Amino acid sequence: MTESLVARTSLGDMQGTRHGGVAQFRGVPYAAPPVGELRFAPPRRVSAWTGARDARQHGPIAPQRPSRLRAAMGDMPSAAQGEDCLTLTISAPAIDGGSRPVLVWLHGGAYMSGAGSLDWYDGAALARDGDVVVVGVNYRLGALGFLYHPGLSDGTLGLLDIIAALTWVREHIAAFGGDPDRITIMGQSAGAHAILCLLTMPDARRLFRRAILQSAPAGLPPLSAATASERGDRLLALLAIDRGHPPDVAARVKAEPAERFLEATGALARATARFGQVVPPFMPVIDHLADPARFLDSAAEGAGAARVDLIVGTTREEANAFFCDPSAQEHDPDAAQLAGRFAALAGHEDAIERYRQRRPGGRAVDLLSDLVTDYTFLFPSLRFAEAAAEAGARVWVYQFDWAPPGTPFKACHCLELPFVFGNPHAWRGAPMVQGAAAAELADLSAVIRGAWTGFARTGEPTACAPWPEYRAWDRQTMRFASVIGPVGDPAGAAWRRAPRRAPRAER
Repeated sequence: MTESLVARTSLGDMQGTRHGGVAQFRGVPYAAPPVGELRFAPPRRVSAWTGARDARQHGPIAPQRPSRLRAAMGDMPSAAQGEDCLTLTISAPAIDGGSRPVLVWLHGGAYMSGAGSLDWYDGAALARDGDVVVVGVNYRLGALGFLYHPGLSDGTLGLLDIIAALTWVREHIAAFGGDPDRITIMGQSAGAHAILCLLTMPDARRLFRRAILQSAPAGLPPLSAATASERGDRLLALLAIDRGHPPDVAARVKAEPAERFLEATGALARATARFGQVVPPFMPVIDHLADPARFLDSAAEGAGAARVDLIVGTTREEANAFFCDPSAQEHDPDAAQLAGRFAALAGHEDAIERYRQRRPGGRAVDLLSDLVTDYTFLFPSLRFAEAAAEAGARVWVYQFDWAPPGTPFKACHCLELPFVFGNPHAWRGAPMVQGAAAAELADLSAVIRGAWTGFARTGEPTACAPWPEYRAWDRQTMRFASVIGPVGDPAGAAWRRAPRRAPRAER
């Protein structure tokens, strides 16, 4: 049975619903709609209203094309799209004046797709079973969120949206039973990458106390101004906007339909795609952090300075979601291209032999996936975790190794998401979980949700086995698999030999 209820904030009353023991408020605005003259403007504070605002339905999600990972994840749940997308979805056990921990969710999608309001990320189970408040964030994506063009946008609007959302949560979450002093920000993929960016910003990192980084592509630093400017110019050219008349540029880009931006972005993505790379065409632009080592060191120093508690983890075969689509025509990568990627990432072509020995019977595409998993996700995440621990932050590291029997995707990027949110029904069409036993899904999800909500509550993850803090001398890592428990040094010492500077080809 669904019933109505009201939350009272300093901005005005909000009418939500209560169902299955969880109160939910949807389409909650945290900033003014970024439309018209506010397109490409930093987020503006939302104005107060009179009467009870209807918060029973989701608002639009940011304009986007289908995810590039739909072969593994399945089709994204249907949702209306529009630029009036700066909204939150709030799930709470009760509107009772409580003071519960708060989990703020930042979705992935390569800064190009996704939304915190999707059914995939429904926070009801987390809120109910963990007695926490869960907040999903929608933020601007693609060119509308990360275009860089001097005088128009600095390439960080999506990050500024997230900061505005966290500010709103700090100011108003008490009205939904949340504790503004116990905010844990959690993100996956691009959402985890955004957390790394926030940790480099003193004002931003003061808005949360803890952070959970799932599958961060930590090997991809923010874009440099030069690279972002070149991509911005190419996008404007695709839109047939003359850059020679600066006053006209702003007027034109504010008048272009969102659909035209999506078409041009798709063309730019195809033009900038490179073999064996997962770099999106648009992502945050932070010029002084465009070096990967400097980016991770700055984020680690920020976590230590603010004493942010951290959970950091990856899946065992992250890149299988990108490269191992069984519906695509089977073919091995070109040998020369493969050798070039191994030389670029591992430092020498001969590394492919080490990878071949490590994956008996593996195809060339499997070796490429292992390489990209290591150098884009695993090794840089471990480097960040160790640097953050050395800087004074408390850090726990995990690796998600579970996979359904026989799946070609194995333990791929995004596979942990159904377990974190405890809503397998929303993922029943996802190829990456096909063949999984329902009881195994439920039990593993209960362990992970308990660890995540326990971390939000106390600053230490609780699991069915002891989960030691991550330290340089033993690198204890929680392994989520058919058998759960801590292991030492999951990547060996190999990550220490990874190049600390990304080659020019990555940019």
